[in-house]
Amino acid sequence: MALDPAVFKAYDVRGIYPAELDEEGAYAIGRAYAERFEPKAVAVGRDMRLSSPSMADALIRGASEAGAEVVEIGMVGTEMLYFAVGELGLDGGVAITASHNPKEYTGMKIVRRGALPVGGDSGLLDIRDRALSLEGVAGGQTPGPGPVRKQDIYPGFVDKVLTFIDPAAVRPLRVVIDAANGMAGAMLPPILERLPVDAIRCFFEPDGSFPSHEPNPLLEENREFIVSKVREERADLGIAFDGDADRCFFVDDTGEFVPGDFVTALLAESMLEKEPGATIIYDVRASWAVRDIVERLGGTALPNRVGHAFIKLRMREVDAVFAGEVSGHYYFRDFYQADSGTVPALLMLELVSKRGAKLSELLRPFRDRYFLTGEINTRVADVALTLQELKEHFSTQGEVSHLDGISVTGADWHLNVRPSNTEPLLRLNLEALDPKLMERKRDEALAVISG
Repeated sequence: MALDPAVFKAYDVRGIYPAELDEEGAYAIGRAYAERFEPKAVAVGRDMRLSSPSMADALIRGASEAGAEVVEIGMVGTEMLYFAVGELGLDGGVAITASHNPKEYTGMKIVRRGALPVGGDSGLLDIRDRALSLEGVAGGQTPGPGPVRKQDIYPGFVDKVLTFIDPAAVRPLRVVIDAANGMAGAMLPPILERLPVDAIRCFFEPDGSFPSHEPNPLLEENREFIVSKVREERADLGIAFDGDADRCFFVDDTGEFVPGDFVTALLAESMLEKEPGATIIYDVRASWAVRDIVERLGGTALPNRVGHAFIKLRMREVDAVFAGEVSGHYYFRDFYQADSGTVPALLMLELVSKRGAKLSELLRPFRDRYFLTGEINTRVADVALTLQELKEHFSTQGEVSHLDGISVTGADWHLNVRPSNTEPLLRLNLEALDPKLMERKRDEALAVISG
């Protein structure tokens, strides 16, 4: 059995197939999940990776032999698993996916009832310990098997995501869509059939060998194609999806990439039009553009720790209608407080259509006022010591917060520095209301970080 304890991360399971995680490991995780949570019924879906069919079969067998009823939903985007769990009232579910990772990876995203994530502090480590203790017991004493049944959730999912917009308001925009041979290629066609957009479909054939490029649009080399294609086609905008399609990224009509915090600001504007006075959550790294636009439109803007487990919990606590992360995760109260790549894409099409303006024009007020470094990662010898040095260096320059890593807020600039969950890295995000000030503060922070 290949089941390296290191594949259990803070929020999910991820490792190289079959060296770090194989079918026997998947069986053990499926069985451990069902034994730990004792669900009556769970959904299991998978992405298009070459190993995913056999990994899903093994996990289904493990969960079933532990007594759970399994609803097999086939090849789906991760948000479709959240939809299945929320809409069908199931006790949980597992998506076999390694998201945006390279082709040699496999993995799982695990949720419980209400599509709440199972992470390191909410049961994932219990699953790890139980799964590791099951080595060599496949087919041993079990209470099951629970029934396994197939269900097609595509029609219901398409209907659900289209409730977030008025399809009649969408104009025949020219849109380049890069599915990166991932799950967006399977999910989007039945949605696009219901809209008047002129979609230029690129790499829509799901293929786990990723012949076009890696399905991670946060890396600049993976955006080169869509940037040039938007310019070549003179498109109104471009939309790129990651591997499991629970994140989407935007390129404006000039071919410029749109940072996730500016996307959050635009989507917040759209959501506040639909629900005036609503609460919007944004992560501590984000541009002041989000806070400022939410407050200007009469909403409540709340900063939050980074990470879907923290954001989904806070959304429930404060009944937030929407939350956005710089990393391209966008969460919606009416989508089970879960993240979706499809819903923000639809909202952006509706917003650009209704405004009757180019996306670059909608973004100009943000780009003219807020100057961002983007995320800068630096390896450090001692994470805790470096964070303390940053605190001491900047404590006289602004208000210090420890909500997530260290944040410092000055009069016309702010920064956040967070440690990586998995490596000795510090991640700097900094913004200022003047480009020269941004550069100065960035260099000052990096000098402290680099020692």
